[in-house]
Amino acid sequence: MPLPSLTTDETLRYSRHLLLPGVGLDGQRRLKGGRVLLVGAGGLGSPAALYLAAAGVGHLGVVDFDVVDVTNLQRQILHGTSDVGRSKLDSARDAIAEINPHVNVETVEARLTSANALDIIREHDIVVDGSDNFPTRYLTNDACVILGKPNVYGSVFRFEGQASVFATESGPCYRCLFREPPPPGLVPSCAEAGVLGVLPGLVGVIQATETIKLLLGAGDSLAGRLLLIDALRMQFRTLQLERDPTCPACGTRTIRELIDYDDFCGLTNPVNSAVDEQMHEYSPADLLRALSNGELIDLLDVREPHEWEIAHIAGARLVPLGSLEQAMQTISAEHEIVVYCKGGTRGAQAVRTLRAAGFARVSNLAGGILRWREEVDQTLVKY
Repeated sequence: MPLPSLTTDETLRYSRHLLLPGVGLDGQRRLKGGRVLLVGAGGLGSPAALYLAAAGVGHLGVVDFDVVDVTNLQRQILHGTSDVGRSKLDSARDAIAEINPHVNVETVEARLTSANALDIIREHDIVVDGSDNFPTRYLTNDACVILGKPNVYGSVFRFEGQASVFATESGPCYRCLFREPPPPGLVPSCAEAGVLGVLPGLVGVIQATETIKLLLGAGDSLAGRLLLIDALRMQFRTLQLERDPTCPACGTRTIRELIDYDDFCGLTNPVNSAVDEQMHEYSPADLLRALSNGELIDLLDVREPHEWEIAHIAGARLVPLGSLEQAMQTISAEHEIVVYCKGGTRGAQAVRTLRAAGFARVSNLAGGILRWREEVDQTLVKY
Protein backbone atom coordinates (compact mmCIF):
# COMPACT_ATOMS: atom_id res chain seq x y z
CA MET A 1 0.00 0.00 0.00
CA PRO A 2 1.36 3.46 -0.85
CA LEU A 3 2.12 5.62 2.16
CA PRO A 4 -0.31 8.48 2.80
CA SER A 5 0.94 11.99 2.30
CA LEU A 6 1.03 14.64 5.01
CA THR A 7 -1.07 17.77 4.90
CA THR A 8 0.46 21.18 5.54
CA ASP A 9 -1.01 21.17 9.05
CA GLU A 10 0.41 17.72 9.75
CA THR A 11 3.84 18.68 8.49
CA LEU A 12 3.94 21.51 11.00
CA ARG A 13 2.44 19.42 13.81
CA TYR A 14 5.03 16.64 13.41
CA SER A 15 7.99 18.91 12.59
CA ARG A 16 10.05 17.67 15.54
CA HIS A 17 9.66 14.13 14.24
CA LEU A 18 10.62 15.17 10.73
CA LEU A 19 13.93 16.46 12.05
CA LEU A 20 14.86 13.04 13.46
CA PRO A 21 17.10 10.93 11.21
CA GLY A 22 15.23 7.80 12.36
CA VAL A 23 11.85 9.23 11.40
CA GLY A 24 11.87 11.96 8.78
CA LEU A 25 9.13 12.42 6.23
CA ASP A 26 8.88 8.76 5.20
CA GLY A 27 8.77 7.60 8.81
CA GLN A 28 6.01 10.03 9.66
CA ARG A 29 4.05 8.80 6.67
CA ARG A 30 4.50 5.25 7.96
CA LEU A 31 3.04 6.34 11.29
CA LYS A 32 0.10 7.96 9.54
CA GLY A 33 -0.49 4.76 7.59
CA GLY A 34 -0.27 2.59 10.73
CA ARG A 35 -3.26 0.80 12.18
CA VAL A 36 -2.93 0.02 15.89
CA LEU A 37 -5.45 -1.79 18.10
CA LEU A 38 -5.63 -0.94 21.78
CA VAL A 39 -7.11 -3.72 23.91
CA GLY A 40 -8.51 -1.71 26.78
CA ALA A 41 -8.91 2.00 27.46
CA GLY A 42 -7.81 1.79 31.08
CA GLY A 43 -4.55 2.33 32.94
CA LEU A 44 -2.22 1.07 30.20
CA GLY A 45 -4.39 1.99 27.25
CA SER A 46 -4.72 5.61 28.38
CA PRO A 47 -1.10 6.76 28.02
CA ALA A 48 -0.54 4.49 25.03
CA ALA A 49 -3.53 5.98 23.20
CA LEU A 50 -2.57 9.58 23.96
CA TYR A 51 1.05 9.23 22.88
CA LEU A 52 0.27 7.18 19.78
CA ALA A 53 -2.26 9.82 18.78
CA ALA A 54 0.18 12.65 19.48
CA ALA A 55 2.82 10.84 17.43
CA GLY A 56 0.51 10.75 14.44
CA VAL A 57 -0.48 7.09 14.18
CA GLY A 58 -3.27 7.42 11.64
CA HIS A 59 -5.73 4.80 12.87
CA LEU A 60 -6.38 3.74 16.44
CA GLY A 61 -8.83 0.95 17.20
CA VAL A 62 -10.00 0.77 20.82
CA VAL A 63 -11.78 -2.22 22.34
CA ASP A 64 -13.52 -1.76 25.69
CA PHE A 65 -16.94 -2.30 27.23
CA ASP A 66 -16.65 -0.53 30.58
CA VAL A 67 -17.82 2.82 31.92
CA VAL A 68 -15.68 5.37 33.74
CA ASP A 69 -15.68 4.95 37.51
CA VAL A 70 -14.31 7.49 39.96
CA THR A 71 -11.72 4.93 41.13
CA ASN A 72 -10.29 4.90 37.57
CA LEU A 73 -9.25 8.54 37.69
CA GLN A 74 -6.16 7.91 39.83
CA ARG A 75 -4.40 6.33 36.83
CA GLN A 76 -6.58 6.28 33.68
CA ILE A 77 -5.68 9.65 32.22
CA LEU A 78 -7.88 9.34 29.14
CA HIS A 79 -10.81 10.13 31.42
CA GLY A 80 -11.66 13.08 33.64
CA THR A 81 -14.03 13.81 36.49
CA SER A 82 -16.82 14.88 34.13
CA ASP A 83 -16.57 11.50 32.36
CA VAL A 84 -17.62 9.44 35.38
CA GLY A 85 -20.52 7.26 34.29
CA ARG A 86 -19.74 7.66 30.57
CA SER A 87 -18.62 4.90 28.26
CA LYS A 88 -14.83 4.69 28.29
CA LEU A 89 -14.91 4.55 24.50
CA ASP A 90 -16.78 7.85 24.25
CA SER A 91 -14.39 9.44 26.71
CA ALA A 92 -11.38 8.01 24.88
CA ARG A 93 -12.61 9.24 21.50
CA ASP A 94 -13.03 12.77 22.83
CA ALA A 95 -9.61 12.81 24.52
CA ILE A 96 -7.83 11.49 21.42
CA ALA A 97 -9.59 14.01 19.19
CA GLU A 98 -8.47 16.81 21.49
CA ILE A 99 -4.87 15.58 21.28
CA ASN A 100 -4.91 15.06 17.53
CA PRO A 101 -7.96 15.51 15.28
CA HIS A 102 -6.06 13.96 12.36
CA VAL A 103 -6.27 10.49 13.94
CA ASN A 104 -9.09 8.16 12.93
CA VAL A 105 -10.52 6.44 16.01
CA GLU A 106 -12.53 3.24 15.59
CA THR A 107 -14.23 2.00 18.74
CA VAL A 108 -15.51 -1.49 19.47
CA GLU A 109 -17.79 -1.54 22.49
CA ALA A 110 -17.51 -5.21 23.35
CA ARG A 111 -15.46 -7.64 25.33
CA LEU A 112 -12.70 -9.20 23.23
CA THR A 113 -13.70 -12.86 22.88
CA SER A 114 -12.82 -15.95 20.90
CA ALA A 115 -15.76 -15.16 18.64
CA ASN A 116 -14.65 -11.66 17.61
CA ALA A 117 -10.90 -11.38 18.28
CA LEU A 118 -9.62 -12.61 14.91
CA ASP A 119 -11.94 -10.34 12.93
CA ILE A 120 -11.04 -7.30 15.05
CA ILE A 121 -7.28 -7.88 15.17
CA ARG A 122 -6.99 -8.86 11.50
CA GLU A 123 -7.68 -5.27 10.42
CA HIS A 124 -4.71 -3.87 12.37
CA ASP A 125 -0.93 -3.94 12.06
CA ILE A 126 -0.02 -4.07 15.76
CA VAL A 127 -1.90 -4.87 18.96
CA VAL A 128 -1.23 -3.05 22.25
CA ASP A 129 -2.40 -5.32 25.07
CA GLY A 130 -3.64 -3.15 27.92
CA SER A 131 -5.85 -5.85 29.43
CA ASP A 132 -5.95 -6.57 33.16
CA ASN A 133 -6.90 -10.25 33.23
CA PHE A 134 -5.35 -13.54 32.19
CA PRO A 135 -8.08 -14.82 29.84
CA THR A 136 -7.77 -11.70 27.64
CA ARG A 137 -3.96 -11.85 27.68
CA TYR A 138 -3.92 -15.46 26.46
CA LEU A 139 -6.65 -14.71 23.93
CA THR A 140 -4.77 -11.68 22.58
CA ASN A 141 -1.54 -13.65 22.40
CA ASP A 142 -3.02 -16.61 20.53
CA ALA A 143 -4.92 -14.39 18.09
CA CYS A 144 -1.76 -12.38 17.35
CA VAL A 145 0.28 -15.55 16.77
CA ILE A 146 -2.36 -17.00 14.44
CA LEU A 147 -2.60 -13.76 12.45
CA GLY A 148 1.10 -12.87 12.58
CA LYS A 149 0.54 -9.54 14.34
CA PRO A 150 3.04 -8.15 16.91
CA ASN A 151 1.64 -8.05 20.45
CA VAL A 152 2.99 -5.17 22.53
CA TYR A 153 2.50 -6.44 26.07
CA GLY A 154 2.35 -4.59 29.37
CA SER A 155 1.18 -5.36 32.89
CA VAL A 156 1.27 -3.67 36.30
CA PHE A 157 0.92 -4.84 39.88
CA ARG A 158 1.23 -2.56 42.90
CA PHE A 159 4.68 -0.94 42.36
CA GLU A 160 5.97 -3.26 39.62
CA GLY A 161 5.49 -3.47 35.87
CA GLN A 162 6.46 -5.57 32.87
CA ALA A 163 6.70 -4.90 29.16
CA SER A 164 7.71 -6.88 26.09
CA VAL A 165 6.89 -7.45 22.44
CA PHE A 166 5.49 -10.87 21.65
CA ALA A 167 4.46 -12.77 18.53
CA THR A 168 6.98 -11.28 16.13
CA GLU A 169 8.26 -13.35 13.23
CA SER A 170 11.16 -14.91 15.13
CA GLY A 171 10.55 -13.91 18.75
CA PRO A 172 8.73 -15.67 21.59
CA CYS A 173 5.09 -15.22 22.54
CA TYR A 174 3.33 -14.77 25.86
CA ARG A 175 2.87 -18.54 26.22
CA CYS A 176 6.62 -19.08 25.93
CA LEU A 177 6.98 -17.09 29.15
CA PHE A 178 3.78 -18.13 30.91
CA ARG A 179 2.78 -21.55 29.62
CA GLU A 180 -0.05 -21.96 32.15
CA PRO A 181 -2.15 -19.30 33.91
CA PRO A 182 -1.98 -19.03 37.70
CA PRO A 183 -4.77 -20.64 39.74
CA PRO A 184 -7.89 -18.47 39.95
CA GLY A 185 -7.70 -15.95 42.77
CA LEU A 186 -3.96 -16.36 43.33
CA VAL A 187 -3.06 -13.03 41.71
CA PRO A 188 -5.32 -10.25 43.02
CA SER A 189 -6.63 -7.57 40.68
CA CYS A 190 -5.78 -3.89 40.98
CA ALA A 191 -9.10 -3.44 42.79
CA GLU A 192 -7.91 -5.92 45.42
CA ALA A 193 -4.17 -5.22 45.55
CA GLY A 194 -3.91 -1.60 44.42
CA VAL A 195 -1.53 -0.02 41.92
CA LEU A 196 0.65 3.10 42.02
CA GLY A 197 -1.17 5.59 39.81
CA VAL A 198 1.83 6.66 37.73
CA LEU A 199 2.99 3.08 37.05
CA PRO A 200 0.52 2.34 34.22
CA GLY A 201 1.63 5.64 32.71
CA LEU A 202 5.23 4.49 32.74
CA VAL A 203 4.46 1.07 31.25
CA GLY A 204 1.91 2.42 28.78
CA VAL A 205 4.41 4.95 27.44
CA ILE A 206 6.92 2.11 26.97
CA GLN A 207 4.24 0.21 25.03
CA ALA A 208 3.63 3.27 22.86
CA THR A 209 7.37 3.64 22.28
CA GLU A 210 7.69 0.02 21.16
CA THR A 211 4.69 0.39 18.87
CA ILE A 212 6.13 3.48 17.20
CA LYS A 213 9.48 1.74 16.70
CA LEU A 214 7.76 -1.24 15.09
CA LEU A 215 5.84 1.00 12.70
CA LEU A 216 9.01 2.88 11.81
CA GLY A 217 11.18 -0.24 11.60
CA ALA A 218 13.66 1.61 13.82
CA GLY A 219 15.83 0.57 16.75
CA ASP A 220 15.79 -2.68 18.71
CA SER A 221 12.40 -3.75 20.00
CA LEU A 222 11.70 -5.63 23.23
CA ALA A 223 11.03 -8.79 21.22
CA GLY A 224 13.06 -11.50 22.94
CA ARG A 225 13.36 -9.44 26.12
CA LEU A 226 11.17 -8.88 29.17
CA LEU A 227 11.56 -5.47 30.80
CA LEU A 228 10.96 -5.56 34.57
CA ILE A 229 10.22 -2.27 36.31
CA ASP A 230 10.48 -1.67 40.06
CA ALA A 231 9.05 1.79 40.63
CA LEU A 232 9.84 1.89 44.35
CA ARG A 233 13.56 1.45 43.72
CA MET A 234 13.40 2.94 40.21
CA GLN A 235 15.25 -0.05 38.84
CA PHE A 236 14.92 -1.56 35.39
CA ARG A 237 16.03 -5.10 34.60
CA THR A 238 15.88 -6.99 31.34
CA LEU A 239 15.52 -10.75 31.00
CA GLN A 240 16.43 -12.48 27.76
CA LEU A 241 13.63 -14.60 26.30
CA GLU A 242 13.74 -17.23 23.61
CA ARG A 243 11.02 -18.87 21.62
CA ASP A 244 10.08 -22.21 23.18
CA PRO A 245 10.02 -24.85 20.41
CA THR A 246 7.41 -26.78 22.42
CA CYS A 247 5.13 -23.74 22.82
CA PRO A 248 1.71 -24.77 21.49
CA ALA A 249 1.15 -21.29 20.03
CA CYS A 250 4.34 -20.15 18.30
CA GLY A 251 6.43 -23.34 18.57
CA THR A 252 4.54 -26.46 17.53
CA ARG A 253 1.67 -24.33 16.18
CA THR A 254 -0.85 -26.78 17.58
CA ILE A 255 -3.10 -23.86 18.53
CA ARG A 256 -4.80 -23.13 15.23
CA GLU A 257 -8.03 -21.70 16.57
CA LEU A 258 -9.12 -19.74 19.60
CA ILE A 259 -10.43 -21.61 22.64
CA ASP A 260 -12.56 -20.87 25.71
CA TYR A 261 -10.08 -18.74 27.68
CA ASP A 262 -12.23 -18.41 30.79
CA ASP A 263 -12.21 -22.19 30.98
CA PHE A 264 -8.46 -22.35 30.20
CA CYS A 265 -7.78 -19.97 33.10
CA GLY A 266 -9.93 -22.01 35.46
CA LEU A 267 -12.74 -19.49 35.78
CA THR A 268 -15.30 -22.09 34.66
CA ASN A 269 -13.39 -25.16 35.84
CA PRO A 270 -15.83 -27.86 37.04
CA VAL A 271 -13.54 -28.76 39.95
CA ASN A 272 -13.48 -25.20 41.23
CA SER A 273 -17.22 -24.89 40.62
CA ALA A 274 -17.88 -28.00 42.68
CA VAL A 275 -15.85 -26.58 45.54
CA ASP A 276 -17.61 -23.23 45.31
CA GLU A 277 -21.05 -24.87 45.25
CA GLN A 278 -20.27 -26.21 48.72
CA MET A 279 -19.13 -22.81 49.96
CA HIS A 280 -21.76 -21.16 52.12
CA GLU A 281 -22.03 -17.42 51.77
CA TYR A 282 -23.70 -14.94 54.06
CA SER A 283 -25.45 -12.00 52.48
CA PRO A 284 -24.83 -8.75 54.37
CA ALA A 285 -28.45 -8.79 55.61
CA ASP A 286 -28.16 -12.38 56.88
CA LEU A 287 -24.87 -11.64 58.65
CA LEU A 288 -26.32 -8.53 60.26
CA ARG A 289 -29.30 -10.55 61.46
CA ALA A 290 -27.08 -13.28 62.90
CA LEU A 291 -24.85 -10.79 64.71
CA SER A 292 -27.86 -8.90 66.04
CA ASN A 293 -29.30 -12.15 67.41
CA GLY A 294 -26.11 -12.76 69.37
CA GLU A 295 -25.03 -15.85 67.44
CA LEU A 296 -21.45 -16.98 68.16
CA ILE A 297 -19.63 -15.88 65.02
CA ASP A 298 -15.91 -15.37 64.68
CA LEU A 299 -15.75 -12.57 62.06
CA LEU A 300 -12.36 -12.53 60.33
CA ASP A 301 -11.14 -9.70 58.11
CA VAL A 302 -8.56 -11.24 55.73
CA ARG A 303 -7.50 -7.97 54.10
CA GLU A 304 -4.23 -6.13 54.73
CA PRO A 305 -3.63 -3.82 57.73
CA HIS A 306 -3.71 -0.67 55.60
CA GLU A 307 -7.14 -1.69 54.28
CA TRP A 308 -8.35 -2.28 57.84
CA GLU A 309 -7.37 1.29 58.68
CA ILE A 310 -9.54 2.61 55.85
CA ALA A 311 -12.67 0.77 56.99
CA HIS A 312 -13.67 -2.41 58.81
CA ILE A 313 -16.77 -4.07 60.19
CA ALA A 314 -17.31 -3.56 63.91
CA GLY A 315 -16.53 -6.69 65.90
CA ALA A 316 -14.25 -8.19 63.26
CA ARG A 317 -10.72 -9.39 63.86
CA LEU A 318 -7.90 -8.67 61.42
CA VAL A 319 -6.23 -11.84 60.11
CA PRO A 320 -4.51 -11.03 56.77
CA LEU A 321 -4.78 -13.83 54.25
CA GLY A 322 -1.02 -14.30 54.13
CA SER A 323 -0.89 -14.99 57.89
CA LEU A 324 -4.05 -17.10 58.08
CA GLU A 325 -2.28 -20.43 58.55
CA GLN A 326 -0.16 -19.07 61.40
CA ALA A 327 -3.27 -17.65 63.09
CA MET A 328 -5.34 -20.85 62.94
CA GLN A 329 -4.47 -21.80 66.52
CA THR A 330 -6.29 -18.64 67.67
CA ILE A 331 -9.47 -19.52 65.76
CA SER A 332 -12.11 -21.57 67.57
CA ALA A 333 -13.60 -24.47 65.65
CA GLU A 334 -16.59 -24.37 68.02
CA HIS A 335 -17.78 -21.04 66.65
CA GLU A 336 -19.09 -20.37 63.20
CA ILE A 337 -16.46 -18.53 61.18
CA VAL A 338 -17.32 -15.82 58.67
CA VAL A 339 -14.52 -14.26 56.63
CA TYR A 340 -14.59 -11.15 54.47
CA CYS A 341 -12.29 -9.14 52.24
CA LYS A 342 -12.89 -6.19 49.93
CA GLY A 343 -14.98 -7.85 47.23
CA GLY A 344 -15.13 -11.55 48.06
CA THR A 345 -12.22 -13.13 46.16
CA ARG A 346 -9.73 -13.34 49.03
CA GLY A 347 -12.55 -14.34 51.35
CA ALA A 348 -13.35 -17.34 49.15
CA GLN A 349 -9.67 -18.31 49.18
CA ALA A 350 -9.62 -18.04 52.98
CA VAL A 351 -12.67 -20.32 53.20
CA ARG A 352 -10.91 -22.97 51.12
CA THR A 353 -7.79 -22.71 53.28
CA LEU A 354 -9.77 -23.07 56.52
CA ARG A 355 -11.86 -25.93 55.13
CA ALA A 356 -8.69 -27.76 54.08
CA ALA A 357 -7.36 -27.34 57.63
CA GLY A 358 -10.43 -29.02 59.09
CA PHE A 359 -12.66 -26.09 59.99
CA ALA A 360 -16.16 -27.20 58.99
CA ARG A 361 -18.33 -24.16 59.77
CA VAL A 362 -16.78 -21.51 57.55
CA SER A 363 -18.62 -19.00 55.38
CA ASN A 364 -17.72 -16.06 53.16
CA LEU A 365 -19.39 -12.65 53.24
CA ALA A 366 -20.76 -12.30 49.70
CA GLY A 367 -19.43 -9.17 48.04
CA GLY A 368 -17.07 -8.40 50.90
CA ILE A 369 -16.99 -5.13 52.79
CA LEU A 370 -18.01 -3.19 49.68
CA ARG A 371 -21.39 -4.92 49.57
CA TRP A 372 -21.69 -4.62 53.37
CA ARG A 373 -21.23 -0.88 53.00
CA GLU A 374 -23.85 -0.63 50.26
CA GLU A 375 -26.48 -2.70 52.05
CA VAL A 376 -25.78 -2.27 55.77
CA ASP A 377 -23.44 0.54 56.82
CA GLN A 378 -22.95 3.43 54.43
CA THR A 379 -20.90 5.32 57.00
CA LEU A 380 -17.94 3.14 56.04
CA VAL A 381 -15.46 4.64 53.60
CA LYS A 382 -15.63 3.19 50.09
CA TYR A 383 -12.29 2.51 48.46
